[in-house]
Amino acid sequence: MANMSPKKNEMPVQAPDIRNKNFSEVALGYTEEQAIDEAQRCLNCKHRPCVSGCPVKINIPIFIEKVAQGDFEGAYEVIYKQSSLPAVCGRVCPQETQCESKCVRGIKGEPVAIGRLERFVADWHMANVTEKANTVPTQNGKKVAVIGSGPSGLTCAGDLAKLGYSVTVFEALHTAGGVLVYGIPEFRLPKDIVKREIENLKALGVEIVTNAVIGKTLTVDELFDMGFEAVFIGSGAGLPRFMNIPGESLNGVYSANEFLTRTNLMKAYKEDSKTPIMHAKRVAVVGGGNVAMDAARCAKRLGADDVYIVYRRSMEEMPARREEVEHAEEEGIIFKTLNNPVEIIGNEQNFVNGIKCVKMELGEPDESGRRSPVVVDGSEYILDVDAVIMSIGTSPNPLIRSTTDGLDTDRRGCIITKDETGLTSREGVYAGGDAVTGAATVILAMGAGKSSAKAIDEYLKNK
Repeated sequence: MANMSPKKNEMPVQAPDIRNKNFSEVALGYTEEQAIDEAQRCLNCKHRPCVSGCPVKINIPIFIEKVAQGDFEGAYEVIYKQSSLPAVCGRVCPQETQCESKCVRGIKGEPVAIGRLERFVADWHMANVTEKANTVPTQNGKKVAVIGSGPSGLTCAGDLAKLGYSVTVFEALHTAGGVLVYGIPEFRLPKDIVKREIENLKALGVEIVTNAVIGKTLTVDELFDMGFEAVFIGSGAGLPRFMNIPGESLNGVYSANEFLTRTNLMKAYKEDSKTPIMHAKRVAVVGGGNVAMDAARCAKRLGADDVYIVYRRSMEEMPARREEVEHAEEEGIIFKTLNNPVEIIGNEQNFVNGIKCVKMELGEPDESGRRSPVVVDGSEYILDVDAVIMSIGTSPNPLIRSTTDGLDTDRRGCIITKDETGLTSREGVYAGGDAVTGAATVILAMGAGKSSAKAIDEYLKNK
């Protein structure tokens, strides 16, 4: 029976005043009854507009129909045909601007909670299906190297492994997962979830080599010398940007990448952690994206009394997901929009003692269509903080491009690809995800990995 409620089923969550003191997952997930009820809101449209909004083209109406019927494992099988990381996507994919933005139910109410249902299905499978569903496909004798074990690399590796390729993933860090393990906090994406998704790929025959810094340990040319017939570069964009304002070298100034890596990958929030991190009492996070929200919410959980988001545009222009902004507000994060730092103030010991800001107002739109912020004369003031986290974007690390002849990059250091297949200026070398686009979303990186896997298959079949 159809559910014509204009509202989604609410996602059960930890109470804000409890969750802002722990690193357990904020969202608790649907029950079976809630999932079925939500799935029954789907109209099962014949033209399937939601699928057009999905970068990996999951057959959304079919998987939701199976949820409505209580066939949760059938729903998982539908999702897994297109996505190697369903439990991850169900948690961190910005469905509200992609598949859910195309949902017909959203015209006169709220769209179907596609992301919440994907998460439910993936979690149900993990909790109830113990036998290994994946078996190593028949090998075709061809080897492919994947650089980076983030979402684009894992997706490319999984799709190629399913086609019979011998795939080896080279990861620079000591743990596989890329941004999924070092960047996204435990309270948004539990690392056990990532580990289990990676184990699924290993069951397909994917080999993962950690502590392998391509460009240092091995070069792209050496990978070809080792017998790999194609290479996919999915090394992400882990090089942080700074504002180049006075005081950025003071103790207590972090890039968001460093702060989140110490917190998430190295578990600095645990008492027995060997990774040091400042437990500051007043923290300013500069930026307005999802990474800034993650850093601010981590700082709060690490014991800060006051955490500020300092962002030079308005709340309406903030690029972070609405859900993440709302969660941050509920947890006590203070938003100082239309403010911009111009100097970080230090004390005699060279530790952060404050941040000098100016107030802004919105002027004419810039090249991206957003209204350009303009300084308000005479608006300087000092915000009393003892730590500053810079979250104003990242770019690809130059190591691979500087050690690979004939690999074209743009002025930002991003690898240039010829088309949506990810083909680069080097024959047999493909690239996708943040290494090509700069910092973007997990699902867009997955879509790029998927496109490149298909192109690599066609290239090696015709080689």
